[in-house]
Amino acid sequence: MRTIPILTAVIIAVSLASGSAFAQVDQKFIKEAIEGNLAAVQMGQLAQKNGASQDVKDFGQMLVTDHGQANTKATEVANSLKVTPPTEPNAKQKTFYDKMSKLNGAAFDKAFAKHMATDHTKDIAEYQKETKSKNPTVAAYAGEALPTLQRHLKAAQALQKDVKSTTR
Repeated sequence: MRTIPILTAVIIAVSLASGSAFAQVDQKFIKEAIEGNLAAVQMGQLAQKNGASQDVKDFGQMLVTDHGQANTKATEVANSLKVTPPTEPNAKQKTFYDKMSKLNGAAFDKAFAKHMATDHTKDIAEYQKETKSKNPTVAAYAGEALPTLQRHLKAAQALQKDVKSTTR
């Protein structure tokens, strides 16, 4: 008869622990989303400055606008989760920015287009996973951001094709 209360206690403990694990996943996601948005805005600004083609410059402006807006929403979600929003990209993103800032013209365009396609592919996978979050605020943010990320991926893939045809 004593096994029922013990079993109940174990079930409650496991439920609480898994809820905490979900919260940690959501917090990590929103922190990385903010860092990604900040990095995208910086890369967009750099594309406008260092890019050769008007398409790259226009894509850069789109990144600044869209990821700036997404970051406002992501910061609101972070605040609701009691997560201190990052104020700058992560170390890997900063290193890539520094590398890209040394490129200009066609070399910049090619590296930028490739990176944007790769980065947005990875982001879409992460955001799709997060649309299934147990936290409705996080799931809504991820779901709302997905169409923009998908539009960016298509644009980045088109840039890659344009860059390849102009560098031959």
